[in-house]
Amino acid sequence: MTDRDIAVTVEHPEASVKHIVHGIVRRGLKPVPPKASISLRLDTDVLEWLKSQGPGYQTRINAILRAFKEASA
Repeated sequence: MTDRDIAVTVEHPEASVKHIVHGIVRRGLKPVPPKASISLRLDTDVLEWLKSQGPGYQTRINAILRAFKEASA
């Protein structure tokens, strides 16, 4: 099915993030809390290595820090 095959009407509007989150909450799942925006200084070689792993280097930084936090508990 392509985007052209999908009929968006008043009766069946395009889904928005608000509608998706509402559906998640209704099923009892907790939405992911928003992340804080910070400024962080890293060694250049560390940042280059993280970026060389492909898209999502900030998500990887978060995962590394979360794993360290959980291992330290």
